[in-house]
Amino acid sequence: MATSQKLTEHFLTCTICTEVFDKPCTLVCNHTFCRKCVVNYTKTRREAISAKSLLCPFCRKMTKVSDPERPVEAWADDVKPSFVIQGLLDSFGPGSKDTTNCSYCKEEGETTPATSWCSVCDDALCEQCTRMHQRIPSSRHHDVVDLSGETRAKVKRKVMCKVHKNKRIKYLCKDCNTAVCQTCCTIHHRKCDMVVEIESEIPAMKTELKRNKENLLKKHDEMKRYVRKQNSIVKEELALYKQTQSSIKSASLTAIQTIKAKERKLLSELKEMSDRHIGQLKADIKSGEMSVQMYQQQTELIDQALQSECDMDVYEMYQGCEAGDVEAVVVVDMKEKGRIDRITFRQDTDKLSRALEDLHLHTRPLGTNSVVCLTPEGDVVFNYRPTGDSALKVPRGITSTSTGDILVTDYSQHRVIHLTESGQFVRNILTSQDGVKNPLGLCVGGRGRICTCVHQM
Repeated sequence: MATSQKLTEHFLTCTICTEVFDKPCTLVCNHTFCRKCVVNYTKTRREAISAKSLLCPFCRKMTKVSDPERPVEAWADDVKPSFVIQGLLDSFGPGSKDTTNCSYCKEEGETTPATSWCSVCDDALCEQCTRMHQRIPSSRHHDVVDLSGETRAKVKRKVMCKVHKNKRIKYLCKDCNTAVCQTCCTIHHRKCDMVVEIESEIPAMKTELKRNKENLLKKHDEMKRYVRKQNSIVKEELALYKQTQSSIKSASLTAIQTIKAKERKLLSELKEMSDRHIGQLKADIKSGEMSVQMYQQQTELIDQALQSECDMDVYEMYQGCEAGDVEAVVVVDMKEKGRIDRITFRQDTDKLSRALEDLHLHTRPLGTNSVVCLTPEGDVVFNYRPTGDSALKVPRGITSTSTGDILVTDYSQHRVIHLTESGQFVRNILTSQDGVKNPLGLCVGGRGRICTCVHQM
């Protein structure tokens, strides 16, 4: 029936395994689960094991067990289902009686459609069996209802006492929270104060069930909103992750491009410095080769003078060497075989000029004083040569500080000037107004004190 199916789906299904209850147990929070499901869930929660209690997966409330020393698998054995759940299972769950065919005809091996239901005998009856049922004195006054149409959905099944098998459960002991039959009331619950008929409690139970349903629906809606919110947060986090990932890749690419540009610049500067240095070395080599050639020529001329039989040849060669001329021109008298006619020493100014150009030397006007900073290889780092009133007249002393700055004395200007490490003018540290007259040498002491020699007239 449709009603039975709805009851099974909404009230007889375990929310853990989503199957019809198998050995149901109802916890103190009135939530019902399969015994195996609630035990398996409790095993996964340390706080439940420590508290020796079954943990409700729905509301997290603890249910104390009667014998916690037993294995966890046996903790739920003493937890019974509510009589409402058990009644629904008995009426509509698996194993409930068939209301389609007559129960008595079925026992005789026949299949006859049922038309009535006896709620006392808990049997379905066909028309013929119904008439016979009403003729028997013991069943004449039983409550028999028609199963046709919508009445079929309202058939109730009686729930029998497990202790007194032939007695129907009709009472509820509220002191013991147990559904019992009349015999149980007489024997076991005669001292209890709150024993009432179950039917009288059904309206209150339905009200409580409706309230529980409303709470469940409220929690259901809250959980759905929470899930939607979490999904929204996940989407935002994914978008932020992608944006951050893109930013990192972009920053990395920019850094790589910057490093590449710096690499190209450094390689270019290195090549320029290397070419300049190698060019200087090559010029030095060329100058050296010219000197070697010149010395070779002078040696050959001296050898010729030594081998000459003319004393004047030796004398003239000696005079040339004493004069320090850099080149000798030899005039040979071809008329007399191998005889040197005369030797004249002179300077080849054109060749010397070309050699100086190859060495990358530059002439400067005489009388210009400057401070020149060179590398160990001889490369010029800077050349401080001010003009006008600030021109250096007679620089005599120079030193450097611990920070790399440079101090220079100017004798005739009566001052000590301060330059940066790169040769930039900073200020006049000492002048004639400070009593400095014609400063000579200069040094910086360990405590940063400046010492200079002055010339007093």
